Amino acid sequence: MTTTLLHVGKAITPKGEIPGAGILIRDGEIESIGSRADLSLPSGAQEIRAEDSIAIPGFIDVHIHGAGGRDVMEGNADALRTVTAKLAQFGTTSLLATTVTADADDTCRAVEGISGYIATQHETNKPHAEILGIHFEGPFLSKERRGVHPAEFLQPPSAEFLQRLIQASSGNARILTIAPELLGAMPCIDAARSLGMVVSIGHTDATYEQARAAVAHGAHHATHVYNAMRPFTHRDPGVIGAVLTTPEVTAELIADGIHVDEIAMKVLLQAKGVNGVILISDGLSATGMPDGKYTLGGMEVTVSGGVCRSAEGRLAGSTLTLDRALRNVVTLGVPFLSAVQMLTLNPATLLGIEFKKGALRTGADADIVLLNEGLEISQVWARGIAVH
Repeated sequence: MTTTLLHVGKAITPKGEIPGAGILIRDGEIESIGSRADLSLPSGAQEIRAEDSIAIPGFIDVHIHGAGGRDVMEGNADALRTVTAKLAQFGTTSLLATTVTADADDTCRAVEGISGYIATQHETNKPHAEILGIHFEGPFLSKERRGVHPAEFLQPPSAEFLQRLIQASSGNARILTIAPELLGAMPCIDAARSLGMVVSIGHTDATYEQARAAVAHGAHHATHVYNAMRPFTHRDPGVIGAVLTTPEVTAELIADGIHVDEIAMKVLLQAKGVNGVILISDGLSATGMPDGKYTLGGMEVTVSGGVCRSAEGRLAGSTLTLDRALRNVVTLGVPFLSAVQMLTLNPATLLGIEFKKGALRTGADADIVLLNEGLEISQVWARGIAVH
């Protein structure tokens, strides 16, 4: 792998902005970062001058189902290579492959396939986003708040079935979304937390008290807040009230302007603060593709004007890319550095990998996105490999 010294107008690091920055990339990692004037060009290294660009970490999407016309539930290397190559073009350099509720055997087969891909994903020098693990969105969800998840495949929370999913994942299980009001949810949450998983409250009709009970058992994340949740009212704050007022719970937000109204986004951002929100795409196979017919798990989804809906007319994921999410929240008035943090350092911290992902720092993977003044992507590196 070549050694590259990248010269940018400004680099965003955990310690702040570095104007006139240099980033030395070697063997897929950031070897050093600082003022370009303080860095020497190693023998044989190439220098890339991009003084008109802002360097930020690659985006981390902890909730995404597919891209480029393919779905992660296909569970084969060809589909997953297509998904990860397409996402890298939009600055997403790491992700959690997110399942959708399906037949139990089909789910386990998909999870086994994803895990097999994860084990071999770095054997190619082609640029692609890295799959960090698996997010199980289902089957332990509320029938009332299931969204497009097929009702016939929902299951009551079961530590035994969770163990089956864990076994199929071969150590790659990262997040479990669960409705905490369901019978058996608390033992399931306990089992997931004992295995080191992040437990996320989602697709739920939980009351405030039921949501707080889940937090007491270790749940500390919330899946696409507002969507597929019991509504907030002044006499029944419900799960949304618990999320908004519990500092240790991080909140996913789909900032596409379709899933959540701008005012509701502002309420969430003001209540949770910069450290408490993680921007996600909830993207499906239509991400990066034209309007048409696509799949989400085994379901057919129609995309019109970039909006995804099931045959019943329900919202079914999105076509949002995280570079667009960045621009959307900045347009809302969120400071640029805060918006970047919600796409990079916050998801990395949730997964406990903040020293390898989500930040431009020495020793971190060279996942780097260059932005122009309009916050549009001009170049991406995924583990030191140029995407375009």
